[in-house]
Amino acid sequence: MRGRPGPGPQGRRPRLRGRAARLARMLPTGRAQAARTPFVLLVVLLLGGGLIGLLVLNSALSEGAFQLDDLQRETKNLTDEEQALQRDIDAYSAPDALQRRARELGMVPGGDPAFLGPGGEVKGVPGAATAARAPLVLAPEALATATVPPPGSAPSPASVVPTPAPTPSASTSNPGR
Repeated sequence: MRGRPGPGPQGRRPRLRGRAARLARMLPTGRAQAARTPFVLLVVLLLGGGLIGLLVLNSALSEGAFQLDDLQRETKNLTDEEQALQRDIDAYSAPDALQRRARELGMVPGGDPAFLGPGGEVKGVPGAATAARAPLVLAPEALATATVPPPGSAPSPASVVPTPAPTPSASTSNPGR
């Protein structure tokens, strides 16, 4: 009698044929359960390593952000200092400031200039520098305390620096030629 195979004895699997046998071979058996454990451990280790890597990367990025913030603050301070120094330079190099400092050092404006031509001849008549020709320019903060001499008075002999009179000479040798 050929019929359907009935349930087999206890603990024994029925014998499958054809398509059912092929599908049954794909299902895991006891050995397959043991092979799945290393795979699960590998996935867990990879996930844990990835999380630790992200934590380290996030820490490095936040440290870089702190350094960037410090550098930007330092750049701002240095820029402010540079601008203050530039204002000081501009104040010291202004024409009135230069003239005031020159007067403090005892300098006076020069007289009429003389020019040397390419052949060594002197063009023009040089004039001596005198303190009476230069107008007195004072800084705004010095105006409150300074007393300006009347325009008709002569400068004191101590404030006039004697300068030797230039002697033009046509026979002057040019060491550079």
